[in-house]
Amino acid sequence: MGFVAAVVFAVCCWFSHGVAGQEEPIQTFVIPHSHMDVGWVYTIQESMHAYAANVYSSVTEELSKVKERRFIAVEQEFFRLWWDTVASDTQKKQVRQLIKEGRLEFIIGGQVMHDEAVTDLDDDILQMMEGHGFLYETFGVRPQFSWHVDPFGASATTPVLFALAGFNAHLISRIDYDLKDIMQKNKKLQFVWRGSPSLKSQQEIFTHTMDQFSYCTPSYLPFSNCSGFYWNGVALFPDPPKDGVYPNMSLPVTKETVHAYAKTMVENIKQRAAWFRTNHVLWPWGCDKQFYNSSVQFNNMDPLMKYINQNSKEFGVTVQYATLSEYFQTIYQSNLTWEVRGSEDFLPYSTEPYQAWTGFYASRNVLKGVARQASSRLYAAETLFTRYRISFPDGPVAKDWALDKLRALRWAVSEVQHHDGITGTESPKVADMYLQHLLQAMMGSMLASACLSDIEQTLEQHVIVYNPLAWNITTIVNVTVTQPSAAVFDDDGQPVPAQIQGSAHSNATYDLFIVVELGGLQYRKYLIKFPENSKAYEAKAVSFERRSVKDRAKAGRLLLPVLSECYELLFDQDTNLLHSITYLEEKRRVMITQDFWEYDANGDVKAGPISDNYIFSANGSAVRAYKAVEMEIIPGKIVTEIRQYFYREESDKDYAYSITTRVPECFGTKLPCHRLEQTYSLGPLSLNTEVVLRTSTSVKNNRTLYSDDNGYQMMKRTYRKFTNNTLARNYFPMVRTAYIEDDLSRLVLVSDRAHGVSSQTDGQLEVMLHRRLWNNLQWNLGYNLTLNDSSVVRPTLWMMLGSVSATSKLYQREAVQLQHRPVVMPIDQPRKCLPHTVPKRGSPLRSVVLPPNLHLLSLSIPGWNYCSNHSVHLNLHSQPDYDRILLRIMHLFEEGEDPELSKPVTINLKEALQGMGEVKGVEERSLTGTWDIASLQRWKWKTADNLEKDNKQQRRQDDDFTVTISPKEIRTFFVHFVSRNF
Repeated sequence: MGFVAAVVFAVCCWFSHGVAGQEEPIQTFVIPHSHMDVGWVYTIQESMHAYAANVYSSVTEELSKVKERRFIAVEQEFFRLWWDTVASDTQKKQVRQLIKEGRLEFIIGGQVMHDEAVTDLDDDILQMMEGHGFLYETFGVRPQFSWHVDPFGASATTPVLFALAGFNAHLISRIDYDLKDIMQKNKKLQFVWRGSPSLKSQQEIFTHTMDQFSYCTPSYLPFSNCSGFYWNGVALFPDPPKDGVYPNMSLPVTKETVHAYAKTMVENIKQRAAWFRTNHVLWPWGCDKQFYNSSVQFNNMDPLMKYINQNSKEFGVTVQYATLSEYFQTIYQSNLTWEVRGSEDFLPYSTEPYQAWTGFYASRNVLKGVARQASSRLYAAETLFTRYRISFPDGPVAKDWALDKLRALRWAVSEVQHHDGITGTESPKVADMYLQHLLQAMMGSMLASACLSDIEQTLEQHVIVYNPLAWNITTIVNVTVTQPSAAVFDDDGQPVPAQIQGSAHSNATYDLFIVVELGGLQYRKYLIKFPENSKAYEAKAVSFERRSVKDRAKAGRLLLPVLSECYELLFDQDTNLLHSITYLEEKRRVMITQDFWEYDANGDVKAGPISDNYIFSANGSAVRAYKAVEMEIIPGKIVTEIRQYFYREESDKDYAYSITTRVPECFGTKLPCHRLEQTYSLGPLSLNTEVVLRTSTSVKNNRTLYSDDNGYQMMKRTYRKFTNNTLARNYFPMVRTAYIEDDLSRLVLVSDRAHGVSSQTDGQLEVMLHRRLWNNLQWNLGYNLTLNDSSVVRPTLWMMLGSVSATSKLYQREAVQLQHRPVVMPIDQPRKCLPHTVPKRGSPLRSVVLPPNLHLLSLSIPGWNYCSNHSVHLNLHSQPDYDRILLRIMHLFEEGEDPELSKPVTINLKEALQGMGEVKGVEERSLTGTWDIASLQRWKWKTADNLEKDNKQQRRQDDDFTVTISPKEIRTFFVHFVSRNF
């Protein structure tokens, strides 16, 4: 069979490309690159020391020697570290010249090559903006192409963001193996992608899918037992060899070997060419950790390429060093008409029948949670610092110090978005590195950091509660205290509704719930006193005895109601489980039960498929994770709390899992009643266990669910049957939101971190919350990637139930409000601390409120020193610009999703921002701020439907502050305020 296949392939190549000399040779673009993971097996500093710094030092030297050579730089974190700490003045001068000549090209331009499945929209933009600002500030360049070769699947949000950033083409690689095979055979690896159903052609982008060889050069050499085309060998950790000679070198290119090398390379080029429509082949030269000794690389490839070109008529191939822009420019000039891909994504991702990469959606739950928390902290700190600078430009907070703290947190949040970072697919020491960077940066980021040290709780405590959103909110905040009674007062000395009760997770502390009302971007101060006679309602628990799963046959006899203005929840006293929820507005009851189930994972590669950091491959269906359940209900005047404890065995002393559900008592208040807040406790898990929260309902969803792409848009996930591994291949990422629905009802979950979700049976929504795995796969053991995660995790989900039309108005805002909850900042002595955190005058700050369908995506002072006029682009001043405010606004709704909220919104930015100060100028920019939108003209690719395309926004008049934001649009502005000096 192998011989027959080879003959068939040779014949196909003959007819595809003709006899040598009768057709134009295949034009091959050899793109030198090094894939450098910002984390994974080794820490960032270990990688810098072992190879990453050498990549840029040696590449700079080698490119400067020969004009034909090229290189693309992808991950900015490594380049920036090299530039700031390693590069000499001579090397910096060489880099600037190489960039000017177009021989060193920055691709993507973000801090990292971010993951696409479990990252949040906010953080994808941040890490890209962080890198783009540096590149524009330092070199005056703006990346226009992506190189997303290694993320584990491709979301539809990513191409939208790249288009908004001004990119002309997008490149992906990892998609389902069977889908890629079909696309190769049908020459459909290239297409125009319209990632957003609302934006359609407005933000379409040409997309190139790498073929089955992906981003690494083929390593097999038929004439040698050495790997091919990687002449500089394998990077050595922890230290590179002092003499610069690395082991495992490929066979050198000599007079004796050059023909065999050329024949191997040409055969691979022709094989790739058969899968694409044009006569131009992208041939990536490089792989992980390559080009740290690039003189060896280029000194072997130079004569090989020269030999092929000298014999191009015989080979039917020409080769040339190229950047990615040179390749895409040639494809663009081919002027072909391309097929259009709609808003569907390429998730989940599988490499083989039993290799579904859906486990990483839930790997390292703690890291996922801390990363999201750090992002939220950064968002709040950015808006608070921006407001402070506008109102008090000469205030006591040192602006350079504050910007340094913000930049540290920007860097930490950016780097963890790496596709082996937030995914949880890294080694334990790298996960610890990410956590350390995040926690240290969070501690230093808040402008009130001088007041955030551990506070000795005396007879009173002061807190500031800050709302970082541009919406008015009424909500409940929870302050942990050590006293059993308390009274709360606002900054006018008036008592505030509050409730105190024992903590669900600690016998030594108490939960103090406070009702707060805050305008957009407002803070308020509260005084907590701890008198013997509390003015806060003291809620007491009512306990229900432990129930065995053996008693489930009795279920439904004794139902206990818990009421709010929106819902009636019924709990079954025979099982201590939720029984049903009625959403009262339509008086419709939905049967709902929630409990925990476990998938058993195989740890022996000889026994079958395994689960690991990346892959989910269950031994079979999930089994119930408990034998008995206890319940406590704490009725309150502000919130009623239901605590359910799940025990592995009926006689166990300690519970394995828990659900804490908070139902707001909102009668006669402004508190939102549609939100049921749930927090879970899981762990430590048994080894080779993957735990899911299973919500089983009477909703007839036919195993179809919806989950979000990066918090930006919802994707329909239709259950599919496969020959193998159907269970795992029907898991999908949930970054913020997932729901199931039928004609009458929709059940929505919004999350504080990423998880995996599935609907394995009708009416079921299953969320994978935690995983602990070990296996004996040698590759995993060698790199310590077995995920023996013994942590206890406490993720949060908010649940909503209602009609499709009612929940459509809610879930986007709820997801945002869960992400950006009010920030509670304890302060020890206001008279000492307050001047360093918030201004005394004008307290509370005037609110800034956007319409309900618009979200303030960013409000920050980037601090870049470049001029926004590209004709100047490098400002002569070396100081950061503290007067340039970056404002980014997003329309939350899809086109046609809601009769009112999906309409375009016209706002006057001067009026909308008057609560912060007087706006004197607005200029619209690209997503990351480096392009003036009026001058941004992206390539327009021909498509079969010939839709009218306008990738250029209308230039606004200088005195016009009015903008219209359409469904799913994200618009970015530089805003300048009238200076206020006191």
